[in-house]
Amino acid sequence: MSLPKTNRASPTLFLRVAAVLSLLHCIGHTIGGVFSVDAPSGTKEGAVVEAMKSNQFDVMGATRSYWDFFIGYGLTISVGELLQAVVLWQLAGLTKTEPRRMRPIIVAFLFANLGFVIMAWKYFFFPPLLGDLLITIALGLAWVKADGRETN
Repeated sequence: MSLPKTNRASPTLFLRVAAVLSLLHCIGHTIGGVFSVDAPSGTKEGAVVEAMKSNQFDVMGATRSYWDFFIGYGLTISVGELLQAVVLWQLAGLTKTEPRRMRPIIVAFLFANLGFVIMAWKYFFFPPLLGDLLITIALGLAWVKADGRETN
Protein backbone atom coordinates (compact mmCIF):
# COMPACT_ATOMS: atom_id res chain seq x y z
CA MET A 1 0.00 0.00 0.00
CA SER A 2 1.47 3.36 -0.97
CA LEU A 3 0.76 6.63 0.77
CA PRO A 4 -0.55 9.64 -1.15
CA LYS A 5 2.10 12.11 -2.27
CA THR A 6 0.60 15.12 -0.50
CA ASN A 7 3.84 16.43 1.02
CA ARG A 8 5.78 16.60 -2.22
CA ALA A 9 6.94 19.99 -3.38
CA SER A 10 4.99 21.05 -6.44
CA PRO A 11 5.19 23.78 -9.06
CA THR A 12 2.09 25.28 -7.46
CA LEU A 13 3.86 25.62 -4.11
CA PHE A 14 6.98 27.19 -5.64
CA LEU A 15 4.94 29.62 -7.75
CA ARG A 16 2.94 30.67 -4.69
CA VAL A 17 6.20 31.22 -2.81
CA ALA A 18 7.50 33.34 -5.72
CA ALA A 19 4.21 35.29 -5.74
CA VAL A 20 4.41 36.07 -2.02
CA LEU A 21 8.08 37.05 -2.34
CA SER A 22 7.17 39.34 -5.25
CA LEU A 23 4.45 40.97 -3.17
CA LEU A 24 6.90 41.50 -0.30
CA HIS A 25 9.41 42.95 -2.77
CA CYS A 26 6.70 45.31 -4.06
CA ILE A 27 5.83 46.50 -0.54
CA GLY A 28 9.48 46.88 0.48
CA HIS A 29 10.39 48.73 -2.71
CA THR A 30 7.43 51.07 -2.44
CA ILE A 31 7.82 51.92 1.24
CA GLY A 32 11.58 51.73 1.59
CA GLY A 33 12.72 52.50 -1.93
CA VAL A 34 10.34 55.15 -3.23
CA PHE A 35 8.64 56.91 -0.34
CA SER A 36 11.50 57.04 2.16
CA VAL A 37 14.23 58.47 -0.05
CA ASP A 38 14.31 62.07 1.21
CA ALA A 39 17.82 62.73 2.52
CA PRO A 40 18.67 65.26 5.24
CA SER A 41 19.78 68.68 4.05
CA GLY A 42 23.43 69.47 4.58
CA THR A 43 24.52 65.97 3.50
CA LYS A 44 25.84 64.85 0.13
CA GLU A 45 22.70 62.78 -0.35
CA GLY A 46 20.53 65.78 0.55
CA ALA A 47 22.32 67.93 -2.02
CA VAL A 48 21.68 65.32 -4.72
CA VAL A 49 17.98 65.02 -3.82
CA GLU A 50 17.60 68.81 -3.74
CA ALA A 51 19.28 69.13 -7.15
CA MET A 52 17.01 66.40 -8.54
CA LYS A 53 13.93 68.22 -7.24
CA SER A 54 14.85 71.82 -8.09
CA ASN A 55 16.15 71.52 -11.65
CA GLN A 56 13.20 71.21 -13.98
CA PHE A 57 13.30 70.95 -17.76
CA ASP A 58 11.03 70.40 -20.73
CA VAL A 59 10.47 66.79 -21.79
CA MET A 60 8.19 66.31 -24.78
CA GLY A 61 6.02 69.27 -23.79
CA ALA A 62 5.92 68.57 -20.05
CA THR A 63 8.00 70.22 -17.33
CA ARG A 64 9.68 67.53 -15.24
CA SER A 65 12.66 67.04 -12.94
CA TYR A 66 14.92 64.10 -12.36
CA TRP A 67 13.07 63.65 -9.06
CA ASP A 68 9.83 63.18 -11.03
CA PHE A 69 11.53 60.49 -13.11
CA PHE A 70 13.00 58.87 -9.99
CA ILE A 71 9.60 58.63 -8.28
CA GLY A 72 7.82 57.61 -11.49
CA TYR A 73 10.26 54.84 -12.35
CA GLY A 74 10.27 53.65 -8.75
CA LEU A 75 6.50 53.36 -8.71
CA THR A 76 6.59 51.67 -12.12
CA ILE A 77 8.81 48.97 -10.62
CA SER A 78 6.40 48.59 -7.70
CA VAL A 79 3.44 48.16 -10.07
CA GLY A 80 5.45 45.60 -12.08
CA GLU A 81 6.28 43.63 -8.92
CA LEU A 82 2.61 43.68 -7.91
CA LEU A 83 1.57 42.49 -11.37
CA GLN A 84 4.17 39.72 -11.21
CA ALA A 85 2.82 38.60 -7.82
CA VAL A 86 -0.76 38.42 -9.16
CA VAL A 87 0.21 36.60 -12.36
CA LEU A 88 2.42 34.09 -10.53
CA TRP A 89 -0.41 33.36 -8.06
CA GLN A 90 -2.81 32.73 -10.95
CA LEU A 91 -0.21 30.68 -12.81
CA ALA A 92 0.19 28.52 -9.71
CA GLY A 93 -3.46 27.50 -9.97
CA LEU A 94 -3.05 26.58 -13.63
CA THR A 95 -0.11 24.29 -12.91
CA LYS A 96 -2.46 22.01 -10.99
CA THR A 97 -4.06 20.85 -14.23
CA GLU A 98 -1.55 21.63 -17.00
CA PRO A 99 1.95 21.98 -15.56
CA ARG A 100 3.81 21.35 -18.83
CA ARG A 101 1.88 24.08 -20.67
CA MET A 102 2.88 26.57 -18.00
CA ARG A 103 6.62 25.92 -18.34
CA PRO A 104 7.26 28.53 -21.09
CA ILE A 105 5.55 31.20 -18.98
CA ILE A 106 7.45 30.16 -15.87
CA VAL A 107 10.77 30.26 -17.72
CA ALA A 108 9.99 33.75 -19.06
CA PHE A 109 9.53 34.99 -15.48
CA LEU A 110 12.62 33.02 -14.46
CA PHE A 111 14.85 34.77 -17.01
CA ALA A 112 13.38 38.19 -16.24
CA ASN A 113 14.09 37.68 -12.55
CA LEU A 114 17.57 36.42 -13.30
CA GLY A 115 18.10 39.74 -15.07
CA PHE A 116 16.81 41.53 -11.95
CA VAL A 117 19.33 39.59 -9.85
CA ILE A 118 22.19 40.70 -12.08
CA MET A 119 21.05 44.34 -12.00
CA ALA A 120 20.56 44.29 -8.23
CA TRP A 121 24.06 42.84 -7.79
CA LYS A 122 25.63 45.41 -10.09
CA TYR A 123 23.67 48.57 -9.24
CA PHE A 124 21.93 48.18 -5.89
CA PHE A 125 22.53 46.44 -2.57
CA PHE A 126 21.86 43.26 -0.60
CA PRO A 127 18.09 43.32 0.27
CA PRO A 128 16.81 43.65 -3.33
CA LEU A 129 19.50 41.19 -4.47
CA LEU A 130 18.35 38.65 -1.90
CA GLY A 131 14.67 39.14 -2.75
CA ASP A 132 15.29 38.77 -6.48
CA LEU A 133 17.52 35.75 -5.91
CA LEU A 134 14.89 33.97 -3.78
CA ILE A 135 12.18 34.68 -6.38
CA THR A 136 14.47 33.33 -9.11
CA ILE A 137 15.21 30.17 -7.14
CA ALA A 138 11.49 29.58 -6.48
CA LEU A 139 10.75 30.05 -10.19
CA GLY A 140 13.56 27.68 -11.16
CA LEU A 141 12.18 25.02 -8.82
CA ALA A 142 8.66 25.58 -10.18
CA TRP A 143 9.96 25.14 -13.72
CA VAL A 144 11.72 21.89 -12.81
CA LYS A 145 8.67 20.55 -10.99
CA ALA A 146 6.31 21.49 -13.86
CA ASP A 147 7.69 18.73 -16.06
CA GLY A 148 4.28 17.04 -16.25
CA ARG A 149 5.21 13.83 -14.51
CA GLU A 150 3.31 14.77 -11.37
CA THR A 151 0.36 17.03 -10.61
CA ASN A 152 -1.08 18.34 -7.35
